[in-house]
Amino acid sequence: MKNLLLPIVLLFSLVSCHDLEEYVDNPEGNFEALWTILDEHYCFFSQKEIDWDEVHDRYARRIAPGMNREELFIVCADMLNELRDGHVNLSASFNTSYYREWWSAYPQNFNLRVIEDRYFNYNYRQTSGMMYGFLSDNIGYLYYPTFSQTVGEGNLDNVLYFLSSARGLIIDVRDNGGGSLTNVETFVSRFITEPTVVGYISHKTGPGHDDFSEPRAITYRPAAAGRIRWGKPVVVLANRSTFSAANNFVSVMKNLPGVKVAGATTGGGSGMPYSSELPCGWGVRFSACSILDARRESTESGVEPSEGCEAEITPADMAAGRDPILEKAISLLSE
Repeated sequence: MKNLLLPIVLLFSLVSCHDLEEYVDNPEGNFEALWTILDEHYCFFSQKEIDWDEVHDRYARRIAPGMNREELFIVCADMLNELRDGHVNLSASFNTSYYREWWSAYPQNFNLRVIEDRYFNYNYRQTSGMMYGFLSDNIGYLYYPTFSQTVGEGNLDNVLYFLSSARGLIIDVRDNGGGSLTNVETFVSRFITEPTVVGYISHKTGPGHDDFSEPRAITYRPAAAGRIRWGKPVVVLANRSTFSAANNFVSVMKNLPGVKVAGATTGGGSGMPYSSELPCGWGVRFSACSILDARRESTESGVEPSEGCEAEITPADMAAGRDPILEKAISLLSE
């Protein structure tokens, strides 16, 4: 992650160069402060084709001098939802806004209990937040539910050594809502043999919507000598609820040799978050710089499965206790 440190430091130093106008702690002042913070620092206006000035005028008409904090919060949260970004939150002592439609409009296609019961018969191992074991046809399986769970190097050594006789490995990050990019790097280092450019980061250089630096390469290095690395085929399982750092993991793995992504398009969320505060003390968190994949393409809207690896789970599959996405991965590794 050393390659990320400089851009992030630059981001904060550049953000601090643009002093926000002083706003009064009243409904209008808080609304204008919120709109301005996003106007000068949010990073996906152009990509999402959002007319932020039009959004301002539409929501400003809902601001009234006598409105209470609850009413103001609703208007501000509704305005932030126009960004269609799961990384954007407004936090008060009584509520936190969150854009849910990035995943709520899609079918649920993951049930861990089905995997534990039907495919493992409850014969699996667990360590450091990971669940792993052998599936049919000598296929290794590793489920990692959140990148917020720190995974130790020793834990990964034990898991990969245990699965080393498998003909291929399935890494399941369905319903993984993200977490730390450091954990992404720890995982990826086991699947590369040389320093590898895994993406690019571009940060804001000014208050304009298109004021960005040239993309700077993000390079991951293989795990240290003596650590176990994986050189056999891999299939990564993803769905719409694979978000943020998990989305980044899928985008990185997809571009590595010997790796395929199966399932559905991820939930996206490629912006590095930044936080600020309104005059009333409410916090606002949002995407302030964009991370691109190794091909310099944005993954903010999600990462698609590899060609020919799309798979879904129908309600009938769920009722029958079947996981066609997992079975698709087993089939790919058995070929």
